[in-house]
Amino acid sequence: MEKKIIIVSGEPSGDLQAGLLISGLKELDSGIGVFSVGGSCSQKAGAEIIQDIKGLSVLGFFDVLKKLGEFKKLMRLVLDKIEEIKPEAIILVDFSGFNLRLAKKINKRVRTIYYISPQVWASRPGRIRTIKKFIDKMLVIFQFEQDFYKKFGIDAEFVGHPLLGLVKPSMSKEEARNEFGLNETSPVFALLPGSRAGEVKRILPIMLESARLIQEKILEAKFIISKPPSLDNTIYEKILKSSLRRMKPFFQSLRGALTQSGRRSNLNLEIKLIEAKQYDCLNVADFVLVASGTATLETAIMQKPNVVIYKMGFLNYLLYRPLVKVPFIGMEN
Repeated sequence: MEKKIIIVSGEPSGDLQAGLLISGLKELDSGIGVFSVGGSCSQKAGAEIIQDIKGLSVLGFFDVLKKLGEFKKLMRLVLDKIEEIKPEAIILVDFSGFNLRLAKKINKRVRTIYYISPQVWASRPGRIRTIKKFIDKMLVIFQFEQDFYKKFGIDAEFVGHPLLGLVKPSMSKEEARNEFGLNETSPVFALLPGSRAGEVKRILPIMLESARLIQEKILEAKFIISKPPSLDNTIYEKILKSSLRRMKPFFQSLRGALTQSGRRSNLNLEIKLIEAKQYDCLNVADFVLVASGTATLETAIMQKPNVVIYKMGFLNYLLYRPLVKVPFIGMEN
């Protein structure tokens, strides 16, 4: 009889890890049936998609409220699928706000495994009780997490960090410069404003203003934005159009000053939007502005100097700030 499992991820970074996990499971047992709440990575790895994650990724209490109906429908869908296919196990990948609630609903009727732990050591430690009660096994990606969970009597196993074998560019730096239309000598700054629509809307305008300040000092600077395939181009296009319109008087003034001093006068903020090539963007970059999250680790693995940026909604900030127990927003720190 074919073994069946369900894997639940909810955002692009989780889908990436789920895809790697599915590939590994398929190598061990090519006949295993994998049903996934996932995206393109899970699908390419051979999973049957029961719900696409596009548009599911949210951050903060108020963002969740806006999509509460969608999450309730998804919860019902997964629970119905469990009853339908009777899986050997369900694997929850990151996406803790939804997945821990799902684990409560499952209530150990199916073997429940959690891959990529919620950061309970950094905030909201009360979730440890939920994990101990409703999760059969934790598969953790940091060594200290295994030791942390064992203090609470939770079955946890360190399985290594998947990014260490994954973060590799698909082309050389020279090839990437050619493909992205960048000349050989200009310094390149990569902007990574996050993988959620809400993050991009809050963080990209800050990064673009930073780009303006950088170009004021480094006239030859070029900028590239790394865009995940799960987000629509229109999100970026609207922000770019609005930001560049606000910057127009500044560049007109700067071009005038440069002309008077005998320097070049065709100055413009050149920004290229690059889709689904984040590691090539990092490879070609001389410096990175990166939103806090998985991308900070990817940037560190690529050994690129960077500044980590984050901004959340004010009310979400007021709610979450008292819960955070660590002084850093970048995992590499």
